[in-house]
Amino acid sequence: MADNQPTAGAVAGGLRLVLRVEGLALLALTAGAYFWLGEPWWLFLVLFLVPDLSFLGYLAGPAVGAAAYNAAHSTVGPIALLALGVLAALPLAVSLALIWAAHVGFDRALGYGLKYATGFGHTHLGPIGKR
Repeated sequence: MADNQPTAGAVAGGLRLVLRVEGLALLALTAGAYFWLGEPWWLFLVLFLVPDLSFLGYLAGPAVGAAAYNAAHSTVGPIALLALGVLAALPLAVSLALIWAAHVGFDRALGYGLKYATGFGHTHLGPIGKR
């Protein structure tokens, strides 16, 4: 399947819009919580794009790249880290979780979904890149 072809199983239409708005809400909520807690803005800016280092997994092929990207761009990781930070009273873990979740929300709002192993442009939110 070429990178500009639709991905079977990807959402489309109104549902895709709902998921993108959901991502925007996640970004707004987590960034708002981060700054409401009084955490330093510079740390947010420095770490916001760190999950994108998972792109390096694509150097090992599309299956490894998709697994690495999805691990860094799923909400499971930041939710688990947030729970740990709250339960163990670890403010740094809370801050990192909020930054991480904000990044995930940002990507979803832009239409970058979780990746299929068939290619970087094949996501659960539909194809990305040149059509």
